[in-house]
Amino acid sequence: MSIKGVLFDLDGTLTRPGAIDFSMLKSELGCPAGSPVLEFIEAEPPDSRARLMRILEKREMTAAETSRPNLGAERCLSILMSRDIPFGIITRNGLSSVEQALLKFDVVTIRDFSAVITRDSSLPKPCPDGVYIAAGKMGLMPSELILVGDFRFDIIAGHAAGAVTALLTNKGESPLCPDDPEPDYIIDRLDEILDLPGFPCY
Repeated sequence: MSIKGVLFDLDGTLTRPGAIDFSMLKSELGCPAGSPVLEFIEAEPPDSRARLMRILEKREMTAAETSRPNLGAERCLSILMSRDIPFGIITRNGLSSVEQALLKFDVVTIRDFSAVITRDSSLPKPCPDGVYIAAGKMGLMPSELILVGDFRFDIIAGHAAGAVTALLTNKGESPLCPDDPEPDYIIDRLDEILDLPGFPCY
């Protein structure tokens, strides 16, 4: 594998896990525990959708305001910049919360990311469309990207697009289901990607 660019998830990947309490969020939305939030909202009647999205956006922004860079994230991004390796974000969040979360980083601003793919610019993961869009913005083929995330939708989307995938466990349990595709790599800490086979070391 020849990796030429990196695509990061946001919550629990670039930022530390736990900023959003999904159990509380789903309870507030009336979303069943086993249902993904965005898909639940999309299936609701049109007159309910706007209200539910406002709740979601408020919770995302609150989480972004209290978020912190994940362990190894700033080192990882700093080294990628020093090696001129393009990197981007692919998240199910809205753009405003991404902008807010990145204000907590010392080594990067949103302008350093070659692609920022949110639900405002693409169908959300696990749909692979955002991976294709990001690859185009980064001037790469999807197969030249590694998609790094902490949730099963990251692995599903990356695998479907033909990207290399890395599951970040944050030293916790795997979120994968039995029928999910296997990630190419499993890492405990974000900067471990720098030592993966096929990763540029110049």
